Amino acid sequence: MKRSVLITSLALLGWLMTSTIAQAQYNNWSVGFRLGEPSGINVRKYFGNNHAFDLNIGTYGGLYGTKRSYGPGDYRSVGLTVQGHYLWHTAVTKSESIRAYYGFGGQINNRRTYPLRLNGEYQKTLSLGGSGIGGLEFFPASKPYSIFLETGAYVELLQSPFFLSLNTGVGLRYNF
Repeated sequence: MKRSVLITSLALLGWLMTSTIAQAQYNNWSVGFRLGEPSGINVRKYFGNNHAFDLNIGTYGGLYGTKRSYGPGDYRSVGLTVQGHYLWHTAVTKSESIRAYYGFGGQINNRRTYPLRLNGEYQKTLSLGGSGIGGLEFFPASKPYSIFLETGAYVELLQSPFFLSLNTGVGLRYNF
């Protein structure tokens, strides 16, 4: 049973990924979801042939462990985040079915922190920092969606300057 489900899943994935000529819809809006750090809703607006703005709204702090030391204390929970990046993108293949991108922006997080001075009690903390990402986006031929894989970093400026976190993600967007 497990073997037939695996074979069927791989066949379906192969069919979805097959492309000869992509009709990439990268000059419009796209909405989808992102799994990673942060995880949540992803919205992208493409401008012209090589620029875009990417917005992620969701959870932060769960992928690499909820307990992370940050200097004067610990983060011990998953929080809410809003992340935005201005992107540059370019075609990797002649058919434009695969596009590479990179960009820079900022991130605001709301998490519980446990400062040492509070002896185990928490406080809600708003943190702010800069972030950068790079990734690949695949547009299957004649399909209204795209699949993306990206990685980057977040450097906190407020509450804990220079707290560094890896931002990685994989997701799916519907392009319209």
